[in-house]
Amino acid sequence: MHFTVLKLLLIFVLILAFNAPAFALEAGQSLLDRSKAWMQKSPSTSSFKDLTDSDMTKGLLEALSIATERTVSKLGAAGGYLENPSVHIPLPRFLGKVDKALGRIGQNDLTQDLEIRLNRAAEAAAPAGRALFMQAIADLSIKDAKAIITGPDDAATRYFKAQMSPELSKAMHPIIEGSLRDVGAIALYDKSLETYGDIPFMPDVKGDLIAYSTEKAMDGLFHILAIEEAAIRADPLKRGSDLLQKIFGAP
Repeated sequence: MHFTVLKLLLIFVLILAFNAPAFALEAGQSLLDRSKAWMQKSPSTSSFKDLTDSDMTKGLLEALSIATERTVSKLGAAGGYLENPSVHIPLPRFLGKVDKALGRIGQNDLTQDLEIRLNRAAEAAAPAGRALFMQAIADLSIKDAKAIITGPDDAATRYFKAQMSPELSKAMHPIIEGSLRDVGAIALYDKSLETYGDIPFMPDVKGDLIAYSTEKAMDGLFHILAIEEAAIRADPLKRGSDLLQKIFGAP
């Protein structure tokens, strides 16, 4: 048997070992025929090579823009953080003892209300991340775009988290602070600590509520962005254009 055919069969067998359900043979179809068909349709081979750098970059920008808009819309809506268990912001650990102590005197409604307001503040601040994400998307290099397209389902999210976390934190910190003040969380925080301080023999509590809320709000943004990115890659109905289907289309 010709060496090229042997090589092709070997590649196919290795692929089959990890992806058996996707390569079921049709009636009368040989392994060689199926492997040739898959290799021709795979976006990582011939069809992917047909894409220009401009196509890949344009398509990725479109996909990430859609994912960003959906992320901001979801988290910026009422209940976006509060009612979603995967991004809900709990009381910080440094307030755990405050919550317990206030509970013993029947006043932990203060800390329970504070938790609600932390989430409301994150919801109010979520839209501010849109411009930062859009700028990061626009600054993508062709090399980065190719790596993201051929990477795992959350490749873009991982890239953004690594590249823009410091800038995003710096930009969102004052926004979160303003949101916390606007929703009354800062005043409630101060009142909770004041009430806690009136209880005899309680240890001091130290912590940065604004830094904590900023970190948790960012975690929520990246978490939902990863979900939206994976959905765009996997679901043709969410891809938005023929170009995205060409780039992310399944073999």
